Formats: sequence, structure tokens, C-alpha cells
Amino acid sequence: MIDFLWSVGGFILAIGVLVAFHEFGHYWVARRCGVRVLRFSIGFGKPIWTRRAADGVEWSVSAIPLGGYVKMLDGREADVPPEQAHEAFNHQPVGKRALIVAAGPAFNFLLAAAFYWVVFVLGVQGMKSVIATPPSGTLAADAGLQAGDTVLSVAGQATPTWQVLHTELIDRALDQQTVQAEVLSAQGEQRQVALDLGKVRVDPEVLFTDLGLRPYDPPVPALIAEVVPGQPAALAGFRAGDRLLSANGDTIGSWQQWAAWVRERPGEVVSVAFERNGVEQQRELILADIEGQGRFGASVAMPADLWQDLRAEHRLSVLAAAPAAVAQTWQMSALTLKMLWRMVLGEVSLKNVSGPIQIAQVAGFSAQVGLVSFLSFMAVVSVSLGVLNLLPVPMLDGGHLLYFGVEAVKGSPVSERVLEAGTRVGLLFLVALMSLAFYNDIVRLIP
Repeated sequence: MIDFLWSVGGFILAIGVLVAFHEFGHYWVARRCGVRVLRFSIGFGKPIWTRRAADGVEWSVSAIPLGGYVKMLDGREADVPPEQAHEAFNHQPVGKRALIVAAGPAFNFLLAAAFYWVVFVLGVQGMKSVIATPPSGTLAADAGLQAGDTVLSVAGQATPTWQVLHTELIDRALDQQTVQAEVLSAQGEQRQVALDLGKVRVDPEVLFTDLGLRPYDPPVPALIAEVVPGQPAALAGFRAGDRLLSANGDTIGSWQQWAAWVRERPGEVVSVAFERNGVEQQRELILADIEGQGRFGASVAMPADLWQDLRAEHRLSVLAAAPAAVAQTWQMSALTLKMLWRMVLGEVSLKNVSGPIQIAQVAGFSAQVGLVSFLSFMAVVSVSLGVLNLLPVPMLDGGHLLYFGVEAVKGSPVSERVLEAGTRVGLLFLVALMSLAFYNDIVRLIP
């Protein structure tokens, strides 16, 4: 229930702020261009709060929090008195109309850059880009990468955390580039490694599997924290504090090794050597069989400082954070466009399209993690809103800009017949996109 409330609250806050800023862009530029604004609404449907300002603008919050709009004086929607014609949107030069329409996405990019600036100043917490052993035959293995290697940079871009490394590799993979990675070995030796990203699938779902890259998982001592009543460990007399040494003569070097060993032996009788209070002992037990996998029935005691050496913080000064925030916004915008194009080509799965349910879940999770995580999430969504709204699809800002471009070339507005046809096409596109997004969200909820 708590997670649900976090998700709902995070979603409403995120969408409310992002939509409000987007629409404020339209509103602010419209006012600067001399266009009369009639209504500024956050959400659609029945208003749940309204207030009319002294300048006549009606400010409202509506029941469906999935967007918003700015209603301007427009002779195409209602008769405009001759004395107010100069304030009507449709009577403005095409350049002014284009500025007003483009202002919404532009403000989304500005907001994203502002969020990234705050994030960089506060500092991004993450895990160092240290890798585990790459599986044989993968690109990383063929390039000579080994467990404990730290990827310092990709194509000259520093990768202090796994999150940054993830973004950089996806970006380059979408371009199918061969990149140079600077790597620091566990022994302190620095070297250059070439990664031919044209040899891997560009879909983020499988990219890192093809690459053979995953975060390094430090060995956890095979020390029992707690046994589960009624499970094999408890029935055999194991206790909290027991240190596992070997099983059927095989040395147990870590809890991860032990867990993998157990999974492969469902229902088998095994002999386990362990240490209790400095004395070595031996017990036999029958591993449980849970859906074809073995189970011991005990939890591991995690050392408090296990991950300490792998933690990293990416923090910049107030001045250095500004260009970094702009660069990050640009990179995420380009990355979003590349992903969309690869989807069109069929090289990236449509499963990557997320809807309100997934966004709400991520919003709730990031909000629980902390301010930096939530602002990072907001920045990504703000960039996505800006890019999607600029697509040349009727009913979106990009569709209107397309019409204005045609008007500027031919010297007259697009015909009503073309506008009506475009509206139908745009509506069909949006319905299909939302249907796909909801479908993906629902599928993700099904175990």
C-alpha cells in the first residue's frame, strides 16, 4: 500500500510539474507575442479548481492529470471582435505562431537542464563501473576485459558510475560505433580496449547481454545470518553464525558460489563442512526441490562494508555543473530520437515504450530513494516530453510546426481539408501509442 501511495504521489507531482512547465512555455511566449490567453489548464476533463486572474486568464486544474493545454483567442474557434483581432493567435505572423508552439518543448528541455544542474551539484550516488567476469564468446570477453576491471571512459567520456557507463554504451551502440574504452585493471594497470558495437544488437533489452557486461558482484563470505524454520538448513541443525567451508568436498569460496552450487542439486543428499565457534563440524542434509532448483533455506550475513569500495559519487561545482547539464540534456534528447528511429526500423523492441503505470512505478521508487534520484527521473521524462512533442505528427506541437513550415513556403495556410485529415491521422497515432504503452505496462505487471 505504501509503494502504491508513493507511486501515485510521485506520478501526480512529476506529471503536474512537467506539464505545467510545458504549458507555461506556450503561455509565456504567447503573452510576449501579444496573444490573448483565455485559459491555462493542468489536466483535462471537468475542472476541480478554477480562478480567474485580473487579466482575464482562467487558471484551472482538471480531473484527468494526463496533460494540459493553453487556450488562446483564435478566430478559427470562435468569432473575434475586430478590436481584438490583433490579439488572436491565428492573426499572428507565422514566425510568432511557430515560436509560441515551439516554446512548450523548449521549456521542457530547459527544465531538464535545470534538474540535471541540481543533480550534478548535489552529487549522483552510484556504483563504480567495475565489471564481473564476461561470459565466454561475448564482445567484452573477446576484447580481453576481466573481472575487477574498471571502465574509466568510453570514447573519451568519463564513466564514473554504472549509470553513466550504461547511457554512454547505449548511445554509441545505437550509432553502431567502434569505441575505445579506457580500462583500469584490479592490479592498477591502465589500458585501451576497442569495442565494436556494430556487432551487438542495439536493443537495450539485450545489448548488455551481447556485450557481456554486468556489474561486479563482490564475494560474500558464506556466513549464515538466519535459518528458515522447517527448511533443510534448520532440519540439519545449522545455526546463525555458522561459516560454510565445503560441500561434498568442493570448497565454498563465497555465498554466491554456494547458492549456485545448491541450485544445481535439487533433492540431493549433500555433506556440508562448516565452522562453529572455531570448531569444524560436518552435517548431512537433503536439499529442497523448489520448481527444479535446490534450496538450502538460510540467509547470508552481509558485511556492512561489502560495497564501500565500489560506491562512487559524481559531483560537480556550481559553475561546472551548468555546461554538463546542457550536455546531458542534449545527449538524452539525441538518445531518445535514436531509440525512436530504431523502433521504426524494428531494431529496438516496442516493449521499451512505457505508459502511465510504468512511469508511476518508477516515479514512486525514485521518490523513495531520494531527491537526486527523483530529479534525475524528472529530467529524463521532461526530455522525453520535449522530444515526443516535437515529432511531426498532427495534434502534437511538431505537427503544428510542420504546418507552419508548409505555410511559410507556399505563402498561405494549410487548407481545412488537410488539417482535418491530419487531425484524424494524429489522433490515430496517439491512440495507437497510448494503447501500446498501456499494453506494455499491463504485461509488465503479469508475473
